[in-house]
Order: sequence, then structure tokens, then C-alpha cells
Amino acid sequence: MASVSASLRQLRCKKPALGSQWLPTAVARRASPSTPLAVRTLATTTTTTTPSSEDTTSSFDNNTDLKSQLEAIRIPHRGVTHARAVPATPSYFSRTPQFNDLHIQLARLLARHNHLPTLPSAEAAQMPWLKLEAMRRELGESIKASHFSQVMRVVRRLHCIEPSLAPDEVKAAVARFTKPVNALLNVARPLTVDRFGRAVGVGRRKTSTARAFVVEGTGEILVNGKTLSEAFGRVHDRESAVWALMSTGRLDKYNIWALVEGGGTTGQAEAMTMAVAKGLLAHEPALKPALRKAGCITRDPRKVERKLHGHVKARKSPAWVKR
Repeated sequence: MASVSASLRQLRCKKPALGSQWLPTAVARRASPSTPLAVRTLATTTTTTTPSSEDTTSSFDNNTDLKSQLEAIRIPHRGVTHARAVPATPSYFSRTPQFNDLHIQLARLLARHNHLPTLPSAEAAQMPWLKLEAMRRELGESIKASHFSQVMRVVRRLHCIEPSLAPDEVKAAVARFTKPVNALLNVARPLTVDRFGRAVGVGRRKTSTARAFVVEGTGEILVNGKTLSEAFGRVHDRESAVWALMSTGRLDKYNIWALVEGGGTTGQAEAMTMAVAKGLLAHEPALKPALRKAGCITRDPRKVERKLHGHVKARKSPAWVKR
């Protein structure tokens, strides 16, 4: 009720109700010129001062340093509206780009010169081919062994081309996969007898290694500090260990001290055969033809074949059952 009565009180006086409330304030502000009126305006025109063209041209001609600097600037790709980075080779996105390019280059070379006559592989010159590890280090890529063997097969095929008809590009491609060999440095170290009368020979077979110290004596043999019968239980292994002495008739003229390790008894005995033969050659080099004929100084490269998945052993497969 109080609010209603207050509003009705305004109607009793007609002057405040009919008069304008903002007019006295505006008149008072206009009458006092000392009060600034804060009004912001937006200009629609700009005023700029531009130097004359004659002054600009004369200053540019006189400034030779600036002119030479501007002439030295070369703006690249002028006029190009769209550009993207393109790999230098299609093998860029592969696992081994450099090796793939090399493989493609050799394949094209073989297709271009496939019509040339070739020599049998047995008659071709022996070359010191580059190994897989060396190629990996050179290119810095993890090359697979199967891919490397495919490339080497192509390289050997190019190497079998008749040397007198082989183009220079074929010779250069083959030389790319050969390792440099210095004939003066690649010489086997001669076996010698030390001041104690000992000759040391080293032999290997599969995963076994043997070192034999051969001295002139009465035929005593010790293997890892044990006698021959204690070290090798099988008679065949004992004969293999001293086969170099038996084949040359020197069984009772030299003493043998051997150190063998790795592998089994058969591998150790055959490794000892090669070690004793090398030590015997240091004392009597004239026995080399006889020892080679007996097979004592030729390294046997055969190794045990790995077991395959799905097989019982390396070659043996499980019995097939219909059901």
C-alpha cells in the first residue's frame, strides 16, 4: 500500500509529471562552456604526404649499395603457383632405398646386356666379393640376407660375361661389389718354431676350436691335460686326433700338447687334426703335399643344419596322418 500511495503522490503535482526530466540538465550543460563534451567522431578521409617521384628516383640512383644488394637477391620459384616436395627416387618410401636403387640398376643392366656370351662359372675369375655386413655398414641400411643373395646372383651373372666383350658399365657394376684386396698385405703369416722348439697350430671344425703345441719328442700326447684315451672315448676320435702324424709316419717323433674347446668330441678331434697338421708343417714344410692328400690341412666348412619349425629335426618331418 505504501508503494501505491507514493505513486499516486506524483500525480497530485502536474509539473513534474508533464515536464521533461532531461531538459534542465541539457540546458545547464550548454550554459557552462567550461565543461568539455566527450564526443568521438570517425574520420572518413586520410591525409598522407607522398614524396615526389623525382626525389625517389634520384635517391635510388645515387644509393649504389642498395641497388647492388637488390640486384643480388634472387627470388626462387618466381611464377610458381603450386609446388610440393618430390622424392629423388621412387624407392624413397621403401625400407632400404639405396639398396633397392642398386638392385633396380643391376636388373636393368642385365636386361640390356643379356645377349652377350658368357663363361661357365667355374672358368670365371675368382673375385673377393663384398660381404653382407660390409654392405650394411657402407649403406647404413638393415639389408635382409635374402635380398642381398638375390643381388649377388645378378652380380655373378654379370661377372660371367666374356671379359673381352663386357662393357665398361658392367665392369664398374661388378667392381662395386668387390672388396679391395692388397696383394702385399693379404699374405698368410708363416708358421715358425719359437726358441723353445714349439710350433703352434690352430684348427677348427663346426663349433670346436683346437690349439696344438708341437715339439720334437717321443710321441706323448695330452689333450686338456688328459691322455688321449681319457679325452676321447671312441677309437675313431682318437685316430682322427693324431691322423696328421699317422698319415706321415711321425707318430713317435713329436710330442703334442693340445687345448680343445666347444662342440662335441668328434668336432674337437677333427679340429685337433688340423691344428696338429699346421704345427707339423712348421717343423717339416716338405710334408705339405702328403698332408693335403690326407685331408689334414683343408678346412671343412660344413656345419650342423638348423632345426626348422614344423619338423622333428633339421630334415625329418612328422609322420603324415590322414585323420
